[in-house]
Amino acid sequence: MDSIVNRLTEIEDAASAIVQHADEQKEALDKEFDEKRKLFDAELEKKTQSRIDAIRSDLEKNTSRLLDSQNGSSDAAIEALQQEYNERHTEYAREILKHITEV
Repeated sequence: MDSIVNRLTEIEDAASAIVQHADEQKEALDKEFDEKRKLFDAELEKKTQSRIDAIRSDLEKNTSRLLDSQNGSSDAAIEALQQEYNERHTEYAREILKHITEV
């Protein structure tokens, strides 16, 4: 009977050792997984930020180019109006005076 109890005790000790070893392996795997996840997250964040910076830079270049183009168009329109005024300001003044005196 003592041999059966001793044998059961040995089996229980072996089972406890197996469970403890499995828990240790699980903890080690959890740590390894967390480290890999953190590395992946950091790399993904770096790539994402790099892509965002590239998009932002392109957007700023395009916006600047568009604004420069619009400023050039506005300057040309203002210059054309100024030229027309310089050439026809006397005529405009006469037309205004004519409309005022007709009333």
